[in-house]
Amino acid sequence: MAYAKETICIQSGWKPKNGEPRVLPIYQSTTFKYESSEQMGRLFDLEESGYFYSRLANPTNDCVAQKICELEGGAAAMLTGSGQAANYYAVFNICEAGDHVVLSSTVYGGTFNLLAVTMKKMGVSCTVVDPDADYETICKAFQPNTKCVMAESLANPALVVLDFEKFARAAHAHHVPLIVDNTFPTPINCNPFEWGVDIVTHSTTKYMDGHAMALGGAIVDSGNFDWSAYPDKFPGLCAPDESYHGVVYTEKFGKAAYITKATSQLMRDLGAVQSPQNAFLLNVGLETLPLRMERHCYNAQKVAEFLEANEKVAWVNYPGLKSSKYYELAQKYMPNGTCGVISFGLKGGRKAAEEMMDKLKLAAIVTHVADSRTSILHPASHTHRQMNDEQLKEAGVAPDLIRLSVGIENVNDIIADLEQAL
Repeated sequence: MAYAKETICIQSGWKPKNGEPRVLPIYQSTTFKYESSEQMGRLFDLEESGYFYSRLANPTNDCVAQKICELEGGAAAMLTGSGQAANYYAVFNICEAGDHVVLSSTVYGGTFNLLAVTMKKMGVSCTVVDPDADYETICKAFQPNTKCVMAESLANPALVVLDFEKFARAAHAHHVPLIVDNTFPTPINCNPFEWGVDIVTHSTTKYMDGHAMALGGAIVDSGNFDWSAYPDKFPGLCAPDESYHGVVYTEKFGKAAYITKATSQLMRDLGAVQSPQNAFLLNVGLETLPLRMERHCYNAQKVAEFLEANEKVAWVNYPGLKSSKYYELAQKYMPNGTCGVISFGLKGGRKAAEEMMDKLKLAAIVTHVADSRTSILHPASHTHRQMNDEQLKEAGVAPDLIRLSVGIENVNDIIADLEQAL
């Protein structure tokens, strides 16, 4: 029986048997005991499924990953220690030195730096494209050694709504997968796999956790990209892995090949694992995700309308406003709402923004975004401060841009706080 997402958030993942705990247990153990050396050997050879070391797999984590997998409609999923780790693993799982990535220019500053700076040092180059560019222009960014396209469904903080179909068509025309970070809308408001996306990542630290308590990330594979159709392009998945006794992931694991490789290779060697405690907290957050996203979107719409009508505000960017250039795309891909994040600027510019933020009483100035509490940030000074002015412009981050993450408090109190500060 296929359940609605509200039911999946509550019922999926942990399936207690007779006499077992109703609530997902925290398997706070690094290791798991077996009766025979032979069985342990089969686990290490990937001949048998089971748990033997929590860096590779843990029952708490697996239950939560399965819930997120079902929410996205994927074939397999894994948790990571942070959203940054999820994006790194998602790309590095199919890239190595000498390879190339096509990157949307408006991705989160940390993701941009990961690919444009850190992975460049590892020999993986990237070409940056404007997500609003036409299909032909995007196609010009591809090279013979391109292995994937990376973008965000709803850009942080530029709030660009990705045209999934356009990017999926470009990626697939060049025989590579489209990887999309779906953190802001979450699977409650957006289903990238339905529009041709192949792999989805999340910073579960944000709306999924929802309470600013637990760092985490997730990767979900749709299972739809046919790696074996391009064995020369993806040898890591289609050729024998000598570090695992010659296993060929596509042959042995089918639609779970990509996630199995990411777990057994990257998590084994790099170790950015999510703790069982954090996975437990994430699962608690997931249970109320549909309720919170509805309130976040309702509040944000009201706040965006207030800001748009305020004489001291120079501009407002929120995809739920009809004035937004992304309104039509948002209606197409996210008809039930986008997220609770708004970007705006004041007529007094950067100085006025700083003064207004300092006068807020309910909203807090924090690095975080997308949790139950209303928070505010100036990206050019904080999350994107490593970028120069040209890069900021490409990323859609104006010097005066204020990122407001609208919480689930009473919306009248949020608006009153903004009003007194303005």
